Amino acid sequence: MRPQKIDDTALLIRLMDVFRSKGYEGSSLNDLAASAGLKKASLYHRFPGGKEEIAAAVLAYTTTWGEAHVGAILRDTTIPARQRLENVLENIDALYVQGTKGCILKALSMDTGIPSLGNLIEITMNTWVEGFSQLAEDIGFTPTEATQKAVQTLINIQGALIITKGLNDTIIFKNTLQNIKNLYYPTT
Repeated sequence: MRPQKIDDTALLIRLMDVFRSKGYEGSSLNDLAASAGLKKASLYHRFPGGKEEIAAAVLAYTTTWGEAHVGAILRDTTIPARQRLENVLENIDALYVQGTKGCILKALSMDTGIPSLGNLIEITMNTWVEGFSQLAEDIGFTPTEATQKAVQTLINIQGALIITKGLNDTIIFKNTLQNIKNLYYPTT
């Protein structure tokens, strides 16, 4: 068997970029293969289920990344809460390349009619909400306040990505991440 031309992580990141920019319906197998630097036959060899399997693999990677770089860090009580928040916001900033990349969850959450994609999106979002809720509770907010702050954090991130893209101004995303810090540690 011939060695793979591209490793799995690099492949999934390239495929994710196509979905981020074109959405599920707008992404063709030709687009996905070209981005991966593979022929369509090689892409089918790795993903016999076609575009649906590719999207599911990208979301599974996103879910794993979200748990490792957001959820697990936010729940790690061996790290001071403020540092956990800083670390996670740095990871989020890197994930979205300072606000220049769209959100894969948004791109694949449009009505694809594929229930498994919706399930993976829900799992990923719940990981983030649960992590930010845990952080807020560790800081001293009530469970209700903590959940509200966690959901507002996701709203802020998603909204900032859209507005950053629409206005072509990455300062918006940078300021939003700072405002998220202030959500958990209000300045007085």
